[in-house]
Amino acid sequence: MNRFTLRSSVFALATALSLAPVFVGQASAAGNAASGTIATVNGKPIPASRADALVAAQTAQGQPNSPELQKMVRDELIRREVLSQESIKQGYEKNPQVLPQLMLARQSVLINAYIGDYVRKHPLSDDLLKKEYETIKLGLGDKEYKVRHILVDKEDDAKAIIAKLDKGEKFDDLAKDSKDPGSRERGGELGWAAPSNYVKPFSMAMTKLEKGKYTEIPVKSDFGYHVILLEDVRELKLPSFEEAKPQLAQRLQQQMIEKHIAELMSKAKVQ
Repeated sequence: MNRFTLRSSVFALATALSLAPVFVGQASAAGNAASGTIATVNGKPIPASRADALVAAQTAQGQPNSPELQKMVRDELIRREVLSQESIKQGYEKNPQVLPQLMLARQSVLINAYIGDYVRKHPLSDDLLKKEYETIKLGLGDKEYKVRHILVDKEDDAKAIIAKLDKGEKFDDLAKDSKDPGSRERGGELGWAAPSNYVKPFSMAMTKLEKGKYTEIPVKSDFGYHVILLEDVRELKLPSFEEAKPQLAQRLQQQMIEKHIAELMSKAKVQ
């Protein structure tokens, strides 16, 4: 059985909370159809629409809609209501440190609702997705490369590393002094990637190397100076259009949203 966790919970609820005295009206786990509530806490009803929103959020992420899910949503909303009532009773609703956070939370809900509706009203066609797929495919090329590199600040330091490699010192050992924290602990290994994954000076030098060879002169980029070792080359295997479709849609939706926001920003009067 999958353990259910409400992803939108603001904080973890203490075990002791489940033992706190709460006066809850009688209602089924699915809610009271007649009153439109799922429960009543200290005389205040919890609307079924609130539960529906949480259930919808969970099912959208792959959680099956089941009696167990509905019960857990109901229990969570009851706990939230208990805490909310207590926080209001103690004056947090008017606390000057809390008010800005409430406003930001309200803005986030409104923005998410607006963006979600905008995306639904502007669906992406398969033709547009296929065009994006072909563009990415063309940019990636037909090969991917497995490389290691050592990154340093100064050209002379890179030349000194190349001289040590010429004398037979191991690339893995020399990579321990690399500026790149993500690869130095792995002997400078960057794994498999297409040339487009790297900055142009790096990719141009990498693709000119023979397998097992390293750059004989330092490669300068915006990051510093690289010494690059090409370990292997293989044919690039891309996912099919259907396999890549969800990621393509997400990518284009994000671009569409950013463009729309830029348009709104250009029209806004900001002083």
